[in-house]
Amino acid sequence: MSRSVLLLRAVNVSGRNSVPMVRLREVLATETELADVSTYIASGNIICATPKNPDAACAAVRAAIQEEFGVDTPVIHRTHAQLVASESAQPFPEGDVKFVHAMFLEGPPSDGAVEALEERLRPEERLALIGDDLWIDYGSGGVHSTKLTKAVLDRALGVAGTARNLRTTRKLIELTA
Repeated sequence: MSRSVLLLRAVNVSGRNSVPMVRLREVLATETELADVSTYIASGNIICATPKNPDAACAAVRAAIQEEFGVDTPVIHRTHAQLVASESAQPFPEGDVKFVHAMFLEGPPSDGAVEALEERLRPEERLALIGDDLWIDYGSGGVHSTKLTKAVLDRALGVAGTARNLRTTRKLIELTA
């Protein structure tokens, strides 16, 4: 059986967009066709058997979360193989696992997105697009000092995405193996 992760964007952040993971698992078991569902940490990582139709599964999860919790959040699917390939290709292997992030995108970004974002980088920051994943090394300043805010990323990319640091990405690879 192959396994996947469904990634939720911006849930349980600073007391906003509350989606309790225990209740989420219950809702997904009754309201979707997902199988073998578990979650990893409260930031919205749903581990499951790879759905037959990932797009339909993402839409069903999004609708269930909206209905149950009143939170409208993009849901982004990645298989174990996709996670492994992305992490293997990420261009910042020497970066700190807390400060290197993969932003998993719903699809290809807008033309010129990477160039537009590169103009906003701080001196220690780097980024690279690998398939539909934008890898960002925030350097020693971390996420808190970047100019690559959610609004800036959304405007430049033109597609929804959700980020996980390298440590979490590696754990998701382990959990989907």
